[in-house]
Amino acid sequence: MIQGGTPMNDAVTRSRRVRAALAAALLCALAGTAQSASVAFSGMLGDKALLIIDGQARGVAVGATVQGVRLVRLDGTQAQVESDGKVIILRLGGGAKVAGSDGSGTGTRIVIPVGPGGHYGGLASINGHPVEYIVDTGATSIAMGADVAGKLGLDYSASKAAAAMTANGAVAARKLTLDKVTIGDVTIFNVECMVVPQAMPVVLLGNSFLSHFQMHSDSDTLVLDKRL
Repeated sequence: MIQGGTPMNDAVTRSRRVRAALAAALLCALAGTAQSASVAFSGMLGDKALLIIDGQARGVAVGATVQGVRLVRLDGTQAQVESDGKVIILRLGGGAKVAGSDGSGTGTRIVIPVGPGGHYGGLASINGHPVEYIVDTGATSIAMGADVAGKLGLDYSASKAAAAMTANGAVAARKLTLDKVTIGDVTIFNVECMVVPQAMPVVLLGNSFLSHFQMHSDSDTLVLDKRL
């Protein structure tokens, strides 16, 4: 009685195992080298930093690497991260754009963590420039102060005059269209925006952006699923 398969069957089996091992190794390599487009330091999760990486909330320990972002140091108010050889210091509540994204913006889901005061916010990109935002479902459109608009290089002097409602009543504003707004790997093009004359610490993410999504929330995250 001869045990085992034929030489041909053994060769086929070995070939399949080799291909499977190579595929697994490739997947691991891709996972380890994938780079993120943006990262923000949102808070603490025990001894881990709560980083918002491409719009996704991740708890990252010192020395760990997630989506190409490595947490180098953490002191509670600042997080030092490294991505693609670039070292970035993030202050609590702040964020930055990092290298490595293909900028396709073809994703369909955004997950936003709850922040201080129960507000949902994080880091977005407007016309390719990073900004901090807070979700405002009561705002008709994206709203920002003239200070932020200036940093983004927006020329709103000849844009349409409008009125924006604030806690202190109506104020004069300017209405314009943003080329694109990106959070994580999701991009919305031609988004209406209001620019008010006073300074604002963050951008309000209103319904000119939010209306492109179906929203649902749980205790600590807001999920935006892009409407098809």
